[in-house]
Amino acid sequence: MRKLFALLVSLVSLVAGATQPPAPKAAGTWQGTVTRGTQTARFVVHITRTSAGDWAGNMFLESTNAIPITSVTLDESTIDLISNLGRYYGHLSADGTSIRGLWLRGNPRPLEPPITLELKHATPQTTWSLPSDSSPHTTRYITVDRDANLEVLDWGGSGRPVVLIPGFGDGSAHDFDQFAPKLTANYHVYGITRRGFGLSSAPYTGYSADRLGDDVRAVLDALHLDRPILVGASFGGEELSSVGSRFPQRVAGLVYLEAGYGYAYYPPSGSYQIDAAELQNKIERLQFLDKTSNESEEIEHLLKVELPSLTQSLQARQGRLQATPADLLAAIASEREPPPPPQLPSVQRDVLAGRQRFTSIPVPILAIFAAPHEYPRSTGSDPASHAAADALDEARTGPIRTANAFEKGLPTAHVVRLPHASHNVYNSNEADVLREMSAFIGGLPR
Repeated sequence: MRKLFALLVSLVSLVAGATQPPAPKAAGTWQGTVTRGTQTARFVVHITRTSAGDWAGNMFLESTNAIPITSVTLDESTIDLISNLGRYYGHLSADGTSIRGLWLRGNPRPLEPPITLELKHATPQTTWSLPSDSSPHTTRYITVDRDANLEVLDWGGSGRPVVLIPGFGDGSAHDFDQFAPKLTANYHVYGITRRGFGLSSAPYTGYSADRLGDDVRAVLDALHLDRPILVGASFGGEELSSVGSRFPQRVAGLVYLEAGYGYAYYPPSGSYQIDAAELQNKIERLQFLDKTSNESEEIEHLLKVELPSLTQSLQARQGRLQATPADLLAAIASEREPPPPPQLPSVQRDVLAGRQRFTSIPVPILAIFAAPHEYPRSTGSDPASHAAADALDEARTGPIRTANAFEKGLPTAHVVRLPHASHNVYNSNEADVLREMSAFIGGLPR
């Protein structure tokens, strides 16, 4: 009997041990260096046990604030951590001193290509001290779609709400870390990091202009903002035009900071890039129509709208090219970088493919253009070099032509031209931008 009792105790102990969480060797600070191309960044993970026996933690990437880990899955040898900063899945070493795994930015879309990252278990003496984000904002994450949470920054302030939307480079609201605090004396200032960029989720779908605009509107609703002013830099003008054209009652005004190009306003002469994207989208739709769809109407739209639009915009583009001196065309061609390999998925490619035609935006608008753009440093102070740089800039990006078309085509727009400002005009000409924004917003009805 005693032997049977001892056997039962042993079995219970074995089962209990098998169901216990893994040893606390996973707890503590883990750190490693993320390298992608020529860029490196320190990556730190803190993992702790809660009083209830669950696992919790935070992730850091260089100067980011602590990002809570929303899901921690551990077994004897593997670890799976999910947060808005991204996902890390790896295997713990037998001695508990390292984790070797895969770092995925965003959830569920991975970095392209994915990054193998080894984390070392840090001691109090070896733990890295990461630089903190010194801009005075708080951070929250707002769900805008089934699989998309957006990073939203709040710099505080008093007065009318102003919402900043970044450009296409980093696509992060942190682009405004220096500029936003200059607005808080008069406005309550927010910033949105679009899906697929920064610390926002990076789902596989949802990168059309109107879907990105819907994301912005979802943030406005979640924050309960009453007719805010939307401010978009560069490609952020696309979201402004999407919201302003479809939901003009939701905003008091729009401010385009070097953001009024083809992705934000479709001029009468057309845009061959947007027309080509629209045509490709329609052809793909035609290929996958089900039997209940009206194929004849789709073909009719292609023949009467999409193909003529592309033909017209290509002819306009051809006319500009033929009027451009050969030396300028050669200079432009030498600057072009090869496109990314088509076999690699790309958020940037998806956003570009999702551009749409915006022709009517019935809300008050302030549009600031760098027309022409700043001189390259190589031109020095030579007047002839300056003239050549201006000619190349107009041939390459057309800021003067674009500003004129924007002003003529949108009667509610007040267009400001700042000669030789940079594309990041809110940095190069901060005082000018603040002055124009103050006058514009001050003139809007309450």
